[in-house]
Amino acid sequence: MLSPCVRWDQVVHGFWHRYPNPESKHVLSEDVLHREVIENKLHSIRLFTKTNKLPKWGERFIQSKDVKIVEESILDPSEKTLVTYTRNVGYASVMGVTEKVIYKVNEENPSTTVAERSVWIESNVYGMSKAIQAFGMQRFKVNSAKAVKGFNHVLNSMYGTNTSSSSGVLLHQKEKLKDALKQSNYKTGSLYVQ
Repeated sequence: MLSPCVRWDQVVHGFWHRYPNPESKHVLSEDVLHREVIENKLHSIRLFTKTNKLPKWGERFIQSKDVKIVEESILDPSEKTLVTYTRNVGYASVMGVTEKVIYKVNEENPSTTVAERSVWIESNVYGMSKAIQAFGMQRFKVNSAKAVKGFNHVLNSMYGTNTSSSSGVLLHQKEKLKDALKQSNYKTGSLYVQ
């Protein structure tokens, strides 16, 4: 949720300008592939090139440290929602990560915004899918916290909000992250966490 200083419309405006920020040095490029209005909703597809340090075991499967990320989003100004789906198109044979975030007005305090985040992690590496999913969940938690910190930096820069408030940050995620091994699907090697 965002502090009362940052409304939903400000969060949405900040969303399109969240790179660069001090927490996003791994984001190498950002390109808009498609954007159109359908039934008064803005549909966007963007492509990001990011880099991330590979664990030693990952070097066996992956040669490049750069990965392409596709972000699809639907902005509905009448409902005041921004729904994003982000997935990696590189490394997907080893570990596929799909993240969904819904930015919406907080029902309990309409002057704040809630970000509801879900993630699906899949791996089809025989004999290692559970370990890869557990690694993916741990990496997701770390990267998610950095993304929130970076987004807060952008919002603070744009709107002069104070991130040293009693909550510690402007944007709080409503997350229900469960133990990766408990949620794994043994047949497909996929993990869904909401």
